[in-house]
This record gives sequence, structure tokens and C-alpha cells, in this order.
Amino acid sequence: MNQNIETKKLIIMQHLDANSTALVLIDLQKGVMGRACAPYPAADVLKASMQLAGRFRQAGAPVVLVNVGWSSDLKDAPRQPVDQPVQVPPGGFPPEFMELAAGLKQPGDICITKRQWGAFHGTELDLQLRRRGIQTIVLGGIATNIGVESTARQAWELGYAVVLVEDATSGQSAEMHQFAVKNIFPRISRIAKTTDIHFQSILGKL
Repeated sequence: MNQNIETKKLIIMQHLDANSTALVLIDLQKGVMGRACAPYPAADVLKASMQLAGRFRQAGAPVVLVNVGWSSDLKDAPRQPVDQPVQVPPGGFPPEFMELAAGLKQPGDICITKRQWGAFHGTELDLQLRRRGIQTIVLGGIATNIGVESTARQAWELGYAVVLVEDATSGQSAEMHQFAVKNIFPRISRIAKTTDIHFQSILGKL
């Protein structure tokens, strides 16, 4: 039974349509990647994400790079009263906070700046995807249990099929990452590894 499930999953993951699938990478930026995350170091997440991005570009499928940031006066940042507000450094976030990780962006990539956890609300992400005929989103980034999960929830609610690349994400802690992967993502997405994602059919080889 388990072998059949794994074979079926492999078929699904390697039969992605480059014409209707986009890679969306969340918050792989200097101000986020400098923080501790688990179970995978930020450098490993970036390496896996860059490998994925290369495959998507080679296939002619869109690569969407999402970062988070606010104006210098923070007037476009969420300000609702919460028990654990975001800790803003004295003088605000440095200019490089929003900069994407070195080497990540390539010509033709779509860049989206969000002002909250999820990448859809208040941005043109949905427009950019739908006008390209995108139906499936392959998702990675940091943090699993914050920006990635929020974006996945919004994508699912908007009718997109979601594939979470587990080893191209990492959380605030290993426990938070695993909770999201085991309890949230199976209900709104399929879960894959970086090596599962290819734009080729293996149906004829099985």
C-alpha cells in the first residue's frame, strides 16, 4: 500500500505542467534569512529554492519571488493590537532588510512585495498568476509556519492547487515546521521534496 502511495505521488509531482505551474518563494531576503530557523538552515533552504527556480526557468514556467517590507514610517504595516507584536529595531528596519538573497533573482522573474504574512492580500500576485494561466503553485521559503503557511492557505481559498516543497522551507523552530507539515499542509496541499519536482512525465517508464 505504501509503495503504491509513493508511486502515485511521484507520478503527480513529476507530471507538472509548465504552462500552468508557478514557483512561489516566500521571504528569501536578507532580513529574514539572517534569523535562526529549523529544521533546515536558511542556507540549505536557499540552495534548494535556487535549484527549483533553475528547473522552472529552464521549463519556461514562472518564478515568483516574494519579499516582505514596509515604508520607513511603518504606516503600511499591520498595527492591530496583539499579544506578541513584531519587534521593530530602534530606527526601523535597515534598508537591506527587504533585499532578496544574493543570486536568487534572475531576469524574467516576477517580484512581489507584501506587507503582511500572506502573499496574496493587498498585492497583485493573484493577477500575475491568473493572467499567465497558472493553476498550480509550488511553494517554498521561510518561515514554514508564517509566510509560507499563510500564502498556502490563501492560495487554497482562491482555488489554486498547492504543492509544498518540504525541504525548501523552514520554520521558526523544528516543532513549528513539523506541526504545519503534519497537520495543516496535508489539508490544503500536496507535500513533496525538491527532488520530486520535475516537468516530465514518467508514466511510460512505470
